[in-house]
Amino acid sequence: MIMFTFKIDHEIELKLLEQDDAPELFKVLDQSRRYLREWLPWVDGTQKPEDYQSVIEMWLKQFADSNGFQVGILYKGAIVGMIGFHAIDRSNSATSIGYWLAEAYQGKGIMTRACQALVDYAFHDLKLRRVEIRCGTENKKSRAIPERLGFTHEGTIRCGEFLYDHFIDVDVYGLLSTDQ
Repeated sequence: MIMFTFKIDHEIELKLLEQDDAPELFKVLDQSRRYLREWLPWVDGTQKPEDYQSVIEMWLKQFADSNGFQVGILYKGAIVGMIGFHAIDRSNSATSIGYWLAEAYQGKGIMTRACQALVDYAFHDLKLRRVEIRCGTENKKSRAIPERLGFTHEGTIRCGEFLYDHFIDVDVYGLLSTDQ
């Protein structure tokens, strides 16, 4: 079994998820389903804790293959969301960060601190040159994270993502290791 945890501060820790975490992760998703569905295209496809089993297996393989990772965000010991590197593009020395946070935990700086930890890890430990974050143009809370962390708004992809029954525009934010 692969084990990975990373303590960010006295409140927040990142944890590589295991199969035993599926019920808790599902409960967090289910409690914020309507809120998360507005911006995440996969929410409707997750209808029961067992739906996470193959996904967690895929995440563990991604980590084992050194091609990024998806981790649970623990706030005071409880899973409240997720964050991770979608993949690592070694030829271009780049990665992108994806994240979601339960509605009840918004506004506590949790995601900003978690994103900053991943940016630091990408630049200092993985020695990457570029980190990207993409957000729905109208998703003001998500866009505030890269803006707060000093990312540059590099453009908007019109009709960049399909969400259930409509397309949304997607803003692209980038940060280079030389920007810090």
